[in-house]
Amino acid sequence: MDHAEEVLAHLTRSVDELSDIVARQAREIERLARAVGLLMEREAEREFAAGGQIPLADQRPPHY
Repeated sequence: MDHAEEVLAHLTRSVDELSDIVARQAREIERLARAVGLLMEREAEREFAAGGQIPLADQRPPHY
């Protein structure tokens, strides 16, 4: 019985550690997604200012 409790305690700690890692990664992904969004907006504005046309990212593909 002691061995089972020891194993359970170890597994519980491992699950808690993995949960913390996943939460940290989710925050990092959200931060990076916001940064990419801002960079895409900035580039679209730069393309529009340089050429005066709709940025390629906002144009419909030819098959529409």
